[in-house]
Amino acid sequence: MKKSLFLCGVAALMVNLSASAAEKLQKLNLQLDWFVNPDHAALIVAQQKGFFAANGLEVEIVEPADPALPPKLVAAGKSDLAVSYQPQLLMDIDQGLPLVRVGTLIATPLNSLVVLKESGIKSLADLKGKKVGYSVSGFEEALLGTMLKSVGLTLKDVEVINVNWSLSPSLISKQVDAVIGAFRNFELNQLALEHQQGVAFYPEEYGVPIYDELILVANKKQLHDPQYQAKLSAFLTALEQATVYLMNHQQQAWQDFVSYKAKELDNELNRRAWQDTLPRISLMPRGLDQHRYQKMATFMHEQGLIKQIPALDDMARQIN
Repeated sequence: MKKSLFLCGVAALMVNLSASAAEKLQKLNLQLDWFVNPDHAALIVAQQKGFFAANGLEVEIVEPADPALPPKLVAAGKSDLAVSYQPQLLMDIDQGLPLVRVGTLIATPLNSLVVLKESGIKSLADLKGKKVGYSVSGFEEALLGTMLKSVGLTLKDVEVINVNWSLSPSLISKQVDAVIGAFRNFELNQLALEHQQGVAFYPEEYGVPIYDELILVANKKQLHDPQYQAKLSAFLTALEQATVYLMNHQQQAWQDFVSYKAKELDNELNRRAWQDTLPRISLMPRGLDQHRYQKMATFMHEQGLIKQIPALDDMARQIN
């Protein structure tokens, strides 16, 4: 009887300790830019391997119904962090949203212009008189215009067609001859799975400044709160730990990644994209390349995408 009471007491103590530990975890809401995919590798591995919890965080990862909503939720103080894009951040700031970059997930552009090998288009100069599909007006057209300028062409030399998000299908069906805005780690693999060979032209090789593709944005007004800043720093520490794990244990990290949603993530497209994405993951998630942000802001201002160039501190911070 005494032994039973003792065991019950131990069990109750364990439950209380567990509850106490859970209560100490700070909750953090993270809005993704899209459904979970290999671009989010470090985030998902940090969640699955317990790096967030080890740094005192309980992170809620949300896949948005509307990809345009996450930065707005952060700006409104309804979410702690959102995954966004460096060019999009600059346009959001230009529209008055109190957002600032605090971390980087993918440290190179993923955007590219893609054609089918069978099209016979071997250089950008061959696009003259061709149809080019795009998904998002503004930035993608600026990319295309800059790339064409490098070979003496302008947007007037091509027919630009909005294909919404149907980039690969529009190429395969010959609706267009090329697409701008294709992610090099996904669309090329998607085409390959359809037994089509794609050829990519990379914007950063044709006059477009190199930039961070996927970033983490926070509410600039809330950064004055030491508790909020400490929570972000803990998040970035966990992300750094997950990144180290990713680089050292790539195959096991893949298993950890797909375990998040096995039925949705464990497929051939993601498997191929995983291999193409890992070399582009930021090795220093909290590190800030000041020149990169200033140069991209200048480019977007010259393209008429933003009305003024923001001060560095207003668009990007390094949380120490």
